[in-house]
Amino acid sequence: MMNLRTNHCAWMCAALLVISGSAASAEMPSHEEMWKIIQQQQREIEALKAGQKDNAEKVEAAVEVAEESQKSAAGAASWTENTQIGGYGELHYNNLDSKKEIDFHRFVLFFGHQFNDRLRFWSELELEHTVSGDDRNGDVQLEQAYVEYDLTANQHVKGGIFLLPVGILNQTHEPPTFYGVERNPVERNIIPTTWWAGGIELNGEIAPGWSYDIGVHEGLETSAGSNYAVRSGRQKTSEANANDLASTGRIKWTGMPGIELAATVQYQSDVTQGEDPDAGHAWLFETHADIRRGPFGLRALYARWDLDGDGPETVGADEQEGFYIEPSYRITPKWGVFARYNQWDNQAGDGNSDSEKKQVNTGVNFWPHPDVVLKADLQQQDNEGNSKNDNGWNLGVGYQF
Repeated sequence: MMNLRTNHCAWMCAALLVISGSAASAEMPSHEEMWKIIQQQQREIEALKAGQKDNAEKVEAAVEVAEESQKSAAGAASWTENTQIGGYGELHYNNLDSKKEIDFHRFVLFFGHQFNDRLRFWSELELEHTVSGDDRNGDVQLEQAYVEYDLTANQHVKGGIFLLPVGILNQTHEPPTFYGVERNPVERNIIPTTWWAGGIELNGEIAPGWSYDIGVHEGLETSAGSNYAVRSGRQKTSEANANDLASTGRIKWTGMPGIELAATVQYQSDVTQGEDPDAGHAWLFETHADIRRGPFGLRALYARWDLDGDGPETVGADEQEGFYIEPSYRITPKWGVFARYNQWDNQAGDGNSDSEKKQVNTGVNFWPHPDVVLKADLQQQDNEGNSKNDNGWNLGVGYQF
């Protein structure tokens, strides 16, 4: 019985092995099929790798585009944050013995840029009398265009075209900053405002409240044809004759709030740039006080030219001088009144020429906004000699931004 069962189990096991082997033989691919399967899998793997590489490149490109966009945005923000635009302008109505006229006297734009913490650029472009060219009344003028560099926190150097450090109005002449429709005649005819030059200048603070400016720049080019009047000698850095340069130095004290005291000296060895052998060197001396204490204001200025040579002396232009004094009172933050006495003479060297001019202005300023002003003033002259008095009144509107 045992042997029968054993034989039976053996036969059963043998049958199962045969069946299993047959099934396995039926499912197993051939060598050629296996090779095709492997090649197909290899192609799929390479395709996956290529897809991953392409995705990685796309991601990298997207990151680069995002970074460039951020840089561009940062650059644009830097440009707008570091670049300044401003300006001022003024319209005048003059009802005087010499004229009855409406004139948009000045339209000015400022452009500045801060390159970094120590280097900057500043410029001022002006259109006078609205229309220029074709024998029109107006002029387009570049009054400032300079680069300034900070040598230290308190010492600076600049080169280019800049306003000379002399007088009260020459460097600060925006309409809301002064009384009267027109700029005072002393700082027009003796200083002469607005006066700019091409050159180089050092400026800075030498002690608390004390500052200095010293520069070398183009000089004047006066002539006998204009009686050596200094205003006609401005070259405005337009192919300026540089045979003889000028030097200007100023010392200024602002040690108390609302007070400015300053003095300027300029020297030029030949005020005609070598064109007139009858003329020689020129010295300018100027001093002023600009005081604002509460509602009270006071401006006072004195300026004098000494010109060497027989040519200027012959017409009395060897001495040219003038002064003014201007008290003012701010009735309210928006209303202010002033009075100004002006006296000047561009031929003061000749005591018999009767060339002295005197002018009194009284008027009012109204500021609807700190940067916008409406002005009105009366003008009364008392001129000596053949100079006609030019009396009347003036109206003006001005702005700055």
